Amino acid sequence: MTAVLRLNDPFSIITLPMAGPVAAAERAMPWENLFAWPRQGDVQLHFDDSSREARDIWATRLDHAVAQADKAVLLVAEGAACLASIWWARLSPSHYVSKVAGALFFQPPETAALDRTGGHLFASPEAALPFPSLVVDGADHGSALATMCGGRLLQAPATAPPPTGMWRQAQRLIERFSAGVVEQDLRVLRTLGHPER
Repeated sequence: MTAVLRLNDPFSIITLPMAGPVAAAERAMPWENLFAWPRQGDVQLHFDDSSREARDIWATRLDHAVAQADKAVLLVAEGAACLASIWWARLSPSHYVSKVAGALFFQPPETAALDRTGGHLFASPEAALPFPSLVVDGADHGSALATMCGGRLLQAPATAPPPTGMWRQAQRLIERFSAGVVEQDLRVLRTLGHPER
């Protein structure tokens, strides 16, 4: 039944957990803990933040995963993989990034790593992401990251809901947010007297 339902999902989901001493298979993902969403989507790419070379290999794999997706892509990242995803989106060719419908960033680290002046691992131009993003984090820097990326901060629930076995909740969040952005853009165009296309 689940496989049939997944065929109707509007997104191809790429999960981006952190690599590390405790394998992702042995620990719960933040989206499992907070929202009872499944551990992985259609593709899962572990992010290794140990070096620039590891980051670049990961980015190449993400390029390939996005290019191969048969639907619009939803990125779901945790920790430093959030910043790596932002770095990737800001610096990748537009034909890759244009396939991304949105991103959910769980528990990102401080935003200082995105600063261009310090030669950081994720240094990138200061720009809003070309797709909607939701940051799920209770820490103060979660709000700063949402502002920096042109996204929104989503408060995590106090207790996780019962398991659904589906990503549909996450997809609805992005769909609603995307629709809101489009409607806001249309209102701005109408206000400025531009014809809608």
